[in-house]
Amino acid sequence: MSGNIVLIGMMGCGKTTVGRLLSRRFARPLADTDALIEAREGRSIPDIFARDGEEGFRALELELSLELSAQDGLIIACGGGLPLRDGAIAALKKNGLVFWLDRDPADTFDTLDTSGRPLAQAGRADFIRRYHNRAPIYRRWADYSIRGPRSPQEAEALISTIYLEVCEP
Repeated sequence: MSGNIVLIGMMGCGKTTVGRLLSRRFARPLADTDALIEAREGRSIPDIFARDGEEGFRALELELSLELSAQDGLIIACGGGLPLRDGAIAALKKNGLVFWLDRDPADTFDTLDTSGRPLAQAGRADFIRRYHNRAPIYRRWADYSIRGPRSPQEAEALISTIYLEVCEP
């Protein structure tokens, strides 16, 4: 098998959880962009936002995306805003299938731990509005949309099936 599996979607939609399941299923490393940025910078995402602003954080995402796109055989769980920067998601799409975990934004917010998530601090209505603003971007970049999975296991099973059909016909 070659190529990466790239997961996009709103914060809290399950990208990291589904990514872990896919990592086990395919025996591939998981590259969680938010976790990698925190490890590299030695500080939390809220701290990066506070000191460098959203634009500073997005620059770090772009740099990391370019590095990950040069690797093969990864499961990549992208930060929710990564697809907003065309260069970041375009790089990842060159060497991977992009799956959008399209979960209902109200359900996502209602189950989301908003601590440590700078862009979730404005409340439920803002979160839903942000989803509706981002949905066309996610749709544009996604090779496949996984709509409203009832569980991370269901999302993993759907993605695995699609990936195996496309990459190992």
